[in-house]
Order: sequence, then C-alpha cells, then structure tokens
Amino acid sequence: MISMIRRSTPAVALLAALALAGCSSPVKLDEPPVESRTAAPVGGAGAGGSASGTSQSQVANVDLSAQQAGALGKVVYFDFDSFLVKDEYRPIVDNYSKVLNGDRKKRVVIEGHTDERGGREYNLALGQKRAEAVAKSLTLLGVQDAQIESVSYGKERPAVTGSDEAAWAKNRRAELRDR
Repeated sequence: MISMIRRSTPAVALLAALALAGCSSPVKLDEPPVESRTAAPVGGAGAGGSASGTSQSQVANVDLSAQQAGALGKVVYFDFDSFLVKDEYRPIVDNYSKVLNGDRKKRVVIEGHTDERGGREYNLALGQKRAEAVAKSLTLLGVQDAQIESVSYGKERPAVTGSDEAAWAKNRRAELRDR
C-alpha cells in the first residue's frame, strides 16, 4: 500500500494518509463509562480555562440532588453533551446492581433522555449512549445483559419544560424503571 501511495498523485497520497490517521481513536472502549471530576471555580483554571479567566464555560452548575431528592434514587443526570456516569450517581448504580444480582428474574429498563437542544437524530443517539453507559456500569458490577434493556427517547419526553439551564439539566438524564 505504501508503494502504491508513493506512485499516486500527491492528492491521493494525502487522502490515503488522512484515512489511515482517522482509524485511530484515543477513546478506550473497554474502560467503564464513569468519570471522576470535581467542579472548578468559575474563575479558576478548569478544563478549557486559564487562571486569568480568558476562556470560561458558559454552562452554569445546577445542584440536582437538592432539587430532585425524591426521584434521585432512579435517575442519573448527565452534563451537557456527555454520556459519562458521574461518581455522585454511583450509589444508584450500586443499589440497582445489588437488587438485580440478588434476583436474576428482575429486569430494568434504562431510558435515556436529552435536553431540547440539538437535532432529533443526534438527541436520540445521545440518549441511547446515556442509557447504555448506565447499562455498562451495571454489567461491570455483575448484572446480566438479559436483565437490562436500554431505550432512548432523546428530547421527546422532557421531565420539565423550559429553556434555561435548570430545565435542561433536569432533562439530561437516564431513568431506571423496573420492568
């Protein structure tokens, strides 16, 4: 293949090199979809920002644990455009894994949801990734695949209506429902 690229025109060689470079990805697929991070102060040197505050995220932090205390036992919330299960929701996943491992006849449906931003297809895919991230966390804790069903509703079933960060944060979720 290398000799074929050398004999080709420079444009074909460039396209072949780009195609080969695009085959590698830094994303590790065998790692659990759980992240550990702490919130950096708004003016601090967080991700994408500098100590001088030249580049800051415009997404505000919303404390969902205080607002959704009753529903927190079956809902995992996500950051904007993310499908990583945060450490603060690990107890929910742990509790469900204990219940499902204790009774192999029990089943759970994990419903992935997004906020209203973005296109329909994109949000359906993101909702599916969120549901599958929670499912992957459960299987890593010993739950059998046959006990889990993942489904995405995208932005079609919002938990709350509104077009502000507080409403969007409540809609970016995966709900665990007994089946």
